[in-house]
Amino acid sequence: MNTTVYDFHARLLDGTNQALADYRGEALLIVNVASKCGFTPQYAGLQALHDRFSLQGFKVLGFPSNQFGAQEPGTEMEIASFCSTTYGVTFPMFAKIDVNGSSAHPLYEFLKTQKKGLAGTTSIKWNFTKFLVDKTGGVVARFGPQDTPESIAPEIEKVLQAD
Repeated sequence: MNTTVYDFHARLLDGTNQALADYRGEALLIVNVASKCGFTPQYAGLQALHDRFSLQGFKVLGFPSNQFGAQEPGTEMEIASFCSTTYGVTFPMFAKIDVNGSSAHPLYEFLKTQKKGLAGTTSIKWNFTKFLVDKTGGVVARFGPQDTPESIAPEIEKVLQAD
């Protein structure tokens, strides 16, 4: 049996364990996020994607990471407060994780091997790297931090139309 995104678990900001299998049948955009990054305003675009496509079976999943320039220094409560008050985030936000190195979350180890970055690299280069997952849990695309949420909407539409 092939491994999919649905085979992983992660802790939400509120501390509860979330099985990604609960999102089975939905397309996902998995993003490593940070509150004090030049790309942080992308939260607004991510929320807009979540709102625009949620009724079609799509969710954005945010994974805070402090591995790039220490740009996510807050506690889970501070991250939750920042996201909801500053950007009105309603999509699922997970507890802070590492995305690179020996303590990288298993989900990110999987994502990085499924869709490599530029020149075949596997490591995440910066905050707001995005992985698009189809409704079967397969990783179909990887987008860099400079790829705005708005610019990848057509790719999300293609995934949602493929049944």
